[in-house]
Amino acid sequence: MNDENNRIFALDIGTRSVVGIILEKQNDQFSIIDMRSQEHSERAMLDGQIHDIVAVSKVISQIKNELEETYGPLEKVSVAAAGRALKTEHASASINIQGNSLMEKQDVLHLELSAVQQAQANVAEKYLIEKSHHYYCVGYSILHYYIDGQEIGNLIDQTGDVASVDIIATFLPKVVIDSLIAALQRSGLEMEALTLEPIAAINVLIPPSIRKLNVALVDIGAGTSDIAITDLGTVVAYGMVPVAGDEVTEAIQENLLLDFPSAEQVKKELNTKEAIKVSDILGFQSELSRDAIMKDLSPAIDRLAGAICDEIYQLNNGRSPTAVMLVGGGSQTPDLTSRVAELLELPFNRVAIRGIEAIQSLSKSADLPAGPELVTPIGIAIAAHKAPVQYRTVYVNEQPIRLFEINKLTVGDCLLAAGIKVNQLYGKPGLAMIISLNENNITIPGSHGHAPEITLNHQVCKLDDKVQNGDVLKVLKGSDGKKAEVRVKDLIEEAAKKQVQINEAQYIVHSAITRNGENISMEESLNDRDKIVCKVPITIEDMFKFLQLEDLLDELKPMNITLNDKSTIIPSGSGKLLRNGQEAKIHFPFEHLDRFHIQKREPITLRRLAGHKRLSLSKSIRITYNGKPLALTKRLISVKRDEEALEEESFIYNGDRLIYKEEPNEPFIFQDIFKKVQVEIPHESNGSFTLLKNGEESNFHEQIQDGDQLEIVWPITKVIFSNPNKATK
Repeated sequence: MNDENNRIFALDIGTRSVVGIILEKQNDQFSIIDMRSQEHSERAMLDGQIHDIVAVSKVISQIKNELEETYGPLEKVSVAAAGRALKTEHASASINIQGNSLMEKQDVLHLELSAVQQAQANVAEKYLIEKSHHYYCVGYSILHYYIDGQEIGNLIDQTGDVASVDIIATFLPKVVIDSLIAALQRSGLEMEALTLEPIAAINVLIPPSIRKLNVALVDIGAGTSDIAITDLGTVVAYGMVPVAGDEVTEAIQENLLLDFPSAEQVKKELNTKEAIKVSDILGFQSELSRDAIMKDLSPAIDRLAGAICDEIYQLNNGRSPTAVMLVGGGSQTPDLTSRVAELLELPFNRVAIRGIEAIQSLSKSADLPAGPELVTPIGIAIAAHKAPVQYRTVYVNEQPIRLFEINKLTVGDCLLAAGIKVNQLYGKPGLAMIISLNENNITIPGSHGHAPEITLNHQVCKLDDKVQNGDVLKVLKGSDGKKAEVRVKDLIEEAAKKQVQINEAQYIVHSAITRNGENISMEESLNDRDKIVCKVPITIEDMFKFLQLEDLLDELKPMNITLNDKSTIIPSGSGKLLRNGQEAKIHFPFEHLDRFHIQKREPITLRRLAGHKRLSLSKSIRITYNGKPLALTKRLISVKRDEEALEEESFIYNGDRLIYKEEPNEPFIFQDIFKKVQVEIPHESNGSFTLLKNGEESNFHEQIQDGDQLEIVWPITKVIFSNPNKATK
């Protein structure tokens, strides 16, 4: 820009031609002072990218020299990068904030920058560029913040486990800018400001006040059609299709056998004339109707409209915009607006060609060519003046980094351009440890690594601090975090101590904590892989075990003996537990100052055991013998403890091992009474006797029954004495 006359020199370097334009600013209005246009002599440009720097620089030099003849030396120029070169990418980033203090602004910026760098890596992978910093980030927008998966409006001062961000970022390949700068330098020009072609056209046609509308701007050139979509107050997407005005021109050229300039002229006349005169390459002249020519052109126009509409749908999330603006020379293709409207299912008045007459900040001139061809060149000049993307050099760790400043360059922008991975600059977290607590593994993280230290011109700075041309940045990796440290009391809250009385003795009950099987205090520090067991006595049973009074607990269990090698439980043979004078169960909880008394189990008799097992140890009958009652008993089962034979009244103790066997179940016989009575032979008896059962003669082996009357009768021998004094007859 020439400060004296407030003039702006701008170049629109297109696929087919280069347009140079000089504008002059007066107050808030711009007017065109002069312009030049020159086509490339060879295929030096392809899809907005300079492929032959030398050839392009020759065209630029020719336009520059022509303008300098009238306006003097031109040293600086504003240019535009093709919108088709822009890459838009979504990305996300997350950071573990568990245990950290409240998130600060710099933490949020670090997170956002990590997401942008992820987007940069995604772009590089998609487009087969080995290094992600081969792209300039020309802007990014926040889509969503999250805390632990829940969307939130702002991360500052938030706490939780994981903080995340979703962003959309826009990138420009460095090769596009580098080749543009090289072509300008060969022409003796310095890049004063850079803008983007879609932004240039949008800035002059769609003011901010209407950018909340969902509008598609299509710049149809010779070889490509650039598309930009506005919505929600900004440009949300860019795209390009390799189909444009030449598609239709070449169809006319082929159908009518015309050279390319003649075909271009026919294409323009189709919009204004019903009959068109042509002269083909063979010299034949003819006059054709517009309808006849359009019939042959229809497939080519359909291809152009279809390609544009398909890209609009894709960029606009599968829906039609509210309106479509067409600019560029190719926008004048006959019937294009109606076919675009039809394919997008829009009213015909929602698709229109916009020329320079729609640029509100441009002073109109009668000799100014009308139409859409100059919208982009004029937009470049005005946009480069109003919102220039300026070229800056900043030194990062002593390496020169060149950046384009779309708004205001920040420290974060410089790190992106230098390819420095912010997330890799954080110190590593300290080593974690795993502690087993009651057989559950607990991970104890080490402390977080520290943020990198960044200095700007030797002063500590922040990521959002502004940078100027020539500034010097240094980035030092953050220090690593400390390894995990934890004490027993950090994991376990000590339970209150309780005092109890058991069988008149006093005891203190508290938590029992062991490390790897050994007792440990609450103040002890732990090591990785330690196994901690914490037992807090809650029930009466827990308490007795903690106090190692299992022998008292054993008294409360049912008696257990072994009978013929089989374990036998005798529930009635257990002790009693009294808590504060009331009977209790071992699964009951206990309280501070409880009083307990254990009544030990009592031994039981063999008869009681037999009753529990429903065994008959013996059988009995009652008889009378010689008129006296007598009970006879016969053993049915014999029981031994070790080698000791037990009687029915013998005591059985817990843990006894008993062996029993059944005896033959024989009937009672007469001679069984001799086991209970002592038979005395009368003095008068001669040794003979008679056995009577129920008054009838019996014998020793005769069976007897309950209630029988038994007798043993001894005959009495009579002794006769003779009288010596009596005479014998």
